[in-house]
Amino acid sequence: MSTLKADAWVLYAGEDPKNPTPAELKRETYEFPDITEDEVLCEPLYGCWEGNMGHALERKPVDICRQRGEEKVVIGNAGVVRVVRVGKKVRSVEPGRHAIIFCTGVEDEWGYPKKILAYDAPGTMGVLATQMKVKERQLIPVPEDTRHSLPQWAAFSLRYITAWSNWELAQGTFRLLVSWDEMASPHVWGWGGGVTLAELDLARRHGARAVGLSGSDRRLEEIRAAGITAIDRRTFGELAYDPERYRSDPEYKRRYLEAESAFLEEVRCRTKGRMVQIFIDYVGGPVWRPTLKALSREGVVTTAGWKEGMKLQTIRAIECIERHQHIHTHYARYPQGWKAVYYAEANGWIPTVDERIYTFDEIPELAANYAAGNVGNYPCFSINPE
Repeated sequence: MSTLKADAWVLYAGEDPKNPTPAELKRETYEFPDITEDEVLCEPLYGCWEGNMGHALERKPVDICRQRGEEKVVIGNAGVVRVVRVGKKVRSVEPGRHAIIFCTGVEDEWGYPKKILAYDAPGTMGVLATQMKVKERQLIPVPEDTRHSLPQWAAFSLRYITAWSNWELAQGTFRLLVSWDEMASPHVWGWGGGVTLAELDLARRHGARAVGLSGSDRRLEEIRAAGITAIDRRTFGELAYDPERYRSDPEYKRRYLEAESAFLEEVRCRTKGRMVQIFIDYVGGPVWRPTLKALSREGVVTTAGWKEGMKLQTIRAIECIERHQHIHTHYARYPQGWKAVYYAEANGWIPTVDERIYTFDEIPELAANYAAGNVGNYPCFSINPE
């Protein structure tokens, strides 16, 4: 089989698996095998920098190159591509068509993702290259004559499809507990980044009273611009729970309890004592305790991410008595991706991307700005010209 070449930003495996250190992308010519009968050759046009790309560079929680058993990997699993050539078994896209990346890398028997394209799925590559190849089911065509820009669809491809799948399950679970007739407009709160914002917007469109929390002026403005009530979490003080400090530092414990009390009072006031019916939490550890305390009875806490803490503690007896439901999802099934795209085109459920579109030459700057928190919710970059 012949090989293809692309200009790419490449992530190499770390030198010491026992002492992983942060990586820097290296720009080089990347070679990969030509497409097979069920694959598609694409030219990436736009990508969106995602949290998993930051995890890959930090090598946390894993060195993905070593996990995949590969010397190097091209990352980047959110984007829009132009189809160049298709294998003879491919039917859903044709050369010249624009498509979004659907980033499931390995599916289980029901079509749910086990591993993610250009992250932990072996043998896959991402949009940080001037050419890439994917399977047919890793593309969803952009609607013809779309009223949205290609950078918007690039930002949509991972975060909004993740939000669609997570909200579908979270809302469905809540409705098994409390019917529409009993409570038509539940209180839905959330903290996190772009997926949380997308999901809160979806909740708002389904009649919920949506509230987004952030400690960033830029992201608070993005929340407001989406028609969602924004609350600055900095007003509560030190609302970041650290169990070790809580046990060992009396002054920290006092400050934390004051912050938690102020937060819960805000929840009670804004919900008129009903508390939060669905809490979208993509942060994890530091906000887990106040999240659970803010939930109503029959409340749902839902997530598809773990930005600041994967290990969480609950008291099972309390969660059972309160009938709290804990929802965990990971991206989406392929049909959910199609439904999300059609809904987005028809209803304008689409991100407003950051004003600056980074060039392919500026990828290291984008990576550094993302790590420092100096970007908005949807930082995009270009690869090839439209």
